[in-house]
Amino acid sequence: MTAVTPGAVLRAITAFFDEALSQPDLRHRILSAARRRPPSPDPASLQALSFLSQDVDSSAATSPARPSPSALRAAEKLLLSLPRRSPLSVLLLSLIHALRRRPAAAALALLDLFALDPALARDDVAPSVFEDLFLPHLLPLLHWFADQRARILSSDSSSPALAAASAVEDNGCSEAAAAVSLLSRMSGGQAAELKKLEREYEDVLDANARVYAEYLKEVLESADGSRQARGPPQLILRMFDGEGGENEEGVEEEEESQEAIGLRSGQGRYNPLWADADQSIDLSSRQHSSKSPKKLANLPSLYPQRVPIHLLIRQPSSDGRDCAANLISDSGPAFSCNDNSVDSSSEIDPDIKEKNIDQALLQPNEIQHHRHEEASAQDTCSSSPPMDDSDSILALGKQTPPKDFICPITSNIFDDPVTLETGQTYERRAIQEWLDRGKSTCPITRQKLHSTQLPKTNYVLKRLIAGWQERNPYSTPIRMENPPSKNVQDLNTPRHLPSPTSVITQASTDGITGDLRIAISHLCTSEILGESEMAVLQIEQFWRESRMEPEILAALSKPAVVNGFVEILFNSVNPHVLRVTVFLLSELASKDKSVVQTLTRVDSDVECMVALFKKGLVEVVVLIYLLTPSWENLIEMDMLEALMMTIKREEEDLLGMCVKPKTASIFILGHILRREDHKSAPTIVGVLISERVVESVIPSLEADLVGEQITAVGILLRCMKEDGYCRNIIADKAELGPVLESFAMVSDVDQFEIIQFLSELVKLNRRKLNEQLLHIIKDEGVFSTMHMLLVYLQSPLQDQSPVVAGLLLQLDLLVEPRKISVYREEAIDALISCLRNPDFPSAQLLAAETILSLQGSFSSSGKPLARAIVLKHAGMKKSYRALMRAEQSTYVPEDSEDNLEEEKAANDWERKMAYALASHEFGLLFEALAGGLKSRNIEIFSACLVSATWLTHMLSLLPDTGIRGAARVCLLKQFVSILKSARHTDDKALAMLALRSFMHDPEGLHDLNLHIKDILKALRELKKSTVLAYEMLKLLSDGQDSSVDIWNHKELVQVDCSTHGEVLAIICFKNRIFSGHSDGMIKVWEGNENLLHPVHATREHSKAVTSLALSNSGEKLYSGSLDKTVRVWYVRDRQIHCVEIHDMKDPVHNLTVANTIACFIPHGAGVKVLSWNGGCKLLNPSKYVRCLALVQGKLYCGCHDGSIQEVDLATGTFGTIQSGNRKLLGKANPVHAVQVHDGLLYAACTSLDGAAVKIWSASDYSLVGSISPTVEVRSMAISTELLYLGSKTGVVEIWSKNKLTRVGTLQTATNSKVQCMAVDADAEILVVGTSDGNIQAWGLT
Repeated sequence: MTAVTPGAVLRAITAFFDEALSQPDLRHRILSAARRRPPSPDPASLQALSFLSQDVDSSAATSPARPSPSALRAAEKLLLSLPRRSPLSVLLLSLIHALRRRPAAAALALLDLFALDPALARDDVAPSVFEDLFLPHLLPLLHWFADQRARILSSDSSSPALAAASAVEDNGCSEAAAAVSLLSRMSGGQAAELKKLEREYEDVLDANARVYAEYLKEVLESADGSRQARGPPQLILRMFDGEGGENEEGVEEEEESQEAIGLRSGQGRYNPLWADADQSIDLSSRQHSSKSPKKLANLPSLYPQRVPIHLLIRQPSSDGRDCAANLISDSGPAFSCNDNSVDSSSEIDPDIKEKNIDQALLQPNEIQHHRHEEASAQDTCSSSPPMDDSDSILALGKQTPPKDFICPITSNIFDDPVTLETGQTYERRAIQEWLDRGKSTCPITRQKLHSTQLPKTNYVLKRLIAGWQERNPYSTPIRMENPPSKNVQDLNTPRHLPSPTSVITQASTDGITGDLRIAISHLCTSEILGESEMAVLQIEQFWRESRMEPEILAALSKPAVVNGFVEILFNSVNPHVLRVTVFLLSELASKDKSVVQTLTRVDSDVECMVALFKKGLVEVVVLIYLLTPSWENLIEMDMLEALMMTIKREEEDLLGMCVKPKTASIFILGHILRREDHKSAPTIVGVLISERVVESVIPSLEADLVGEQITAVGILLRCMKEDGYCRNIIADKAELGPVLESFAMVSDVDQFEIIQFLSELVKLNRRKLNEQLLHIIKDEGVFSTMHMLLVYLQSPLQDQSPVVAGLLLQLDLLVEPRKISVYREEAIDALISCLRNPDFPSAQLLAAETILSLQGSFSSSGKPLARAIVLKHAGMKKSYRALMRAEQSTYVPEDSEDNLEEEKAANDWERKMAYALASHEFGLLFEALAGGLKSRNIEIFSACLVSATWLTHMLSLLPDTGIRGAARVCLLKQFVSILKSARHTDDKALAMLALRSFMHDPEGLHDLNLHIKDILKALRELKKSTVLAYEMLKLLSDGQDSSVDIWNHKELVQVDCSTHGEVLAIICFKNRIFSGHSDGMIKVWEGNENLLHPVHATREHSKAVTSLALSNSGEKLYSGSLDKTVRVWYVRDRQIHCVEIHDMKDPVHNLTVANTIACFIPHGAGVKVLSWNGGCKLLNPSKYVRCLALVQGKLYCGCHDGSIQEVDLATGTFGTIQSGNRKLLGKANPVHAVQVHDGLLYAACTSLDGAAVKIWSASDYSLVGSISPTVEVRSMAISTELLYLGSKTGVVEIWSKNKLTRVGTLQTATNSKVQCMAVDADAEILVVGTSDGNIQAWGLT
């Protein structure tokens, strides 16, 4: 018979689904039948049924049944979450796959139903599928049943009752009448025997349907070429107790066979003997019905009625070829008590006959057999007609022995089975040979045996084997070393046994001769380790030279040989032999699943492999991978360190393994990290990054195996999610071309993982680098990446759409954004659709966060900085700096030269993106964001608020095309409500910034005036936090708001450090304060509310510490001292450790530090410039310098003569900002302090002309302002809003930078000279060091 093809299976099952989905009555009927089936449906299945039924029925009212994807996905998730399957859940899952246009998955699910509940599947759900796919394979079973039934009925053929019944039938009575007549007249023994046969028949039918369903699943799974399906399974025909049938001599079978097989009686199963009282079942040509043909298996049974004998019994065929026609012939009885039986007089429908011939051709085997004739059981009956169905003979004949009947050592059927104390059963001769070799363990479990005395024969198992052999006389015979004579009929008679030393060897090398046989014998039997090791090397040579011939593969895959290899792993210490052994086991495991089963049967074997891998035998990881251990087992193995070493090492696959060790390690590591709920995943990722394993995983993106590429993508994606700082390394070294080429070849799940990987990769903290990566993603693939993303966007899961849309939109913006683009339209539509769908809050939040990330600014860890940037626009600099500190590991000054080009690129991208989002469908996105602002989910509300504020603010910077009015209509009332009632000040500031954008046009001002009272009240509260609120107050009150700025400073703490002398230097960084003292002490303080906690102190300078400086990152501290040294300290864990000492040859004053140089004032004239790489030079030797400031490569010097000079360190050129003055009454007029801030130079001098502090433009040296304080200034500190001037009398004056007016005064506790001052980065705390050794801190409120 021709083998079943995947196409044939799909066609038959697809036709069933098309019919079921197009006919509501049929669909409701099969769902009701499945629901009534025990066990009772669980709540999840009923909920899934509700989703499916409501949606399909509603959609079918206007069009073919095509429910919404969201309902299908919800139902599918419910069903997949069930711990146990039920017939209803399996049926629902198959219907969902069919509706989602997954024909292969739908077919597999329906076949699962046939395997789970065959009776339900063939009777009530899919009888057409059973008839088309199963029935051709089961025809021999029906033949056999007909023969058994005929034998029972003919056992008393002389009975007048049966003769009368035959007469009734011959006289042309109806089939039902004939059946009733036959039932009423047969003997009690015959009726009981028939009922027993019918029950047993249903059990056999169920068993065969289950086996064949599994086979059809294998056929479908082999369609992609990833695996090869086995041949069709043999039929199970003799699962009975042996009464009747072909046991002509009345030999009774043992009771153990019934117990082992576990027969069960079915109810409502497919039974050709029974039919409903209201339906006459005709298995023949169905020519008597004028209606549509009934399905063969539609046989519900409540009130059974016997079907006439002639409907099921085979009739002799004139040509001996049409077994199907014989089966369905509607003629009279097939057997008679004489040789003159009459042939059928009725004709077979030609169409039905042709169809049945086609079904017969679908039998699993094409092997032709000779006809087999059976002797009659009684002399009164004639011989049975010849069985021309060769497939039936094959099914009745060669049955595969059950695996429990096979010895694991010899692979032969047991002849003398013995069961050890470990529960394992072996052939007596084989296990005796094992023990004679000195072994004292069980070969399978390797458990220590307490006794080497073999127990008695397992007679129960032996009787079961004998009974099975009697029922299967044509089954595969026992492979014996010395086969008995052909005349010997009793299989249980004693046989001549060969030498015990040959049992295991011959079983292991069956079919193999020569040197290989000897090598296997040495491997399995030798007591000498060296001899066994040599055998392994010889076997490897045979393996390579034979090119993996099937005979050698079969010989080496036997359990005895595999166990021999495992013994080598346990005992050998030769690295080469161990590698060769692992190579052979890996080759065998990759080609034969039975080897994997043998290796995983004993836990100690796997533990041995893991131990070898941890000791450095890297090839073992391939074998561990092939064993496919579970996730839990991988965690228990604790192989992370060994996996990392294998991944990091260079490729050295000298043996030519089926899988490279590094590849196998990648696969195992990917499997470990794939679990989202894995608690130790962050720890593993941290180790991968710290040990630089990520760099070794990156090359796998270019691997030849697509699976390795996808696994590497998953590992790198998990690393970026757990620790975003590694994305810079990945972006720098990854080649994305191979991954983009593989995108079209992988599954939907893998495609989305690639999309997530690319989306995370373009979240670098440099805009220009992000755009370079986007160009690579857009252009490097063989196929258009944008087109593939667009196709994927048509049918993703709800929580996948925002990620896909975000990446597609970024790729589209690489071209001119003002042009119409289908990619852009589809991407933004997808985002809006997710924002508008409150039924999926996770997708709604993801869409809002995607819009935030589209702003284009990210931290070093890949977190979006949109909120921080918008707060900066709103004037909330305190909140801005706090967010920047939280998101970035290093602090980069805003005026850094490296940021200029980057800032320009970021601004250009932000403008393009804002225009694309806001102009879509004339501001349709604002309507969706307004809906998100009404959400009770705090995360959704916050993300939508930031997105809406950002886009509204950007409208004020873009040309007005009318979109601003659309945004105002959608959002103005929402923003006013937030400004009025929000609890968090930052939320109020965001709403204020958005409302500020509406003030640019008259309509906006008019709408704001409708809420002017609430707005003014909120702005008066906010003006203490942001200047923008003050400006808006002026605009809304026509400049009449006379409120003044009030700056309040509250003293936080005062610390007495007088034991260490004067406080000569002080600096702040984040929440830490560093102070330098006149006795050489350096202290580290930690600020916490109203306290300063000393966390570290060191005194390595021998003289006063005159100055302190920090690197931009805050990782290094520089100290200058009068002991003529500069020390470099490493800042870590609230402590400082000296790592470098530089001898300056001069006392160090006013130390300032850049990236590669340091400048300080020596004891004499000029300024010394030190290069960290070595070398020192003296600049400006004609001037005595008093103070220094170093900004962007330019050195500003305040001199004793009152002059201020600028030195360009790159070119060595000088410039004069202020000329020196002559001494007044013989006294010097020095510049006491210089500071550069926001492009302005502040210089504190003696008040000769009434202005003690002058402000110069650092670019053109022009004087832009001056201040006349009431004190003599000796030190200075500048914040974003204020200027602090410290005097020699302990007074600190506070001036407004913008208005140049004094806003406050502070007084130190002891009226001592203010030596140094510092302001923290957030301008919240002022720290002062005085000459009497006190440190004081004030907070700005």
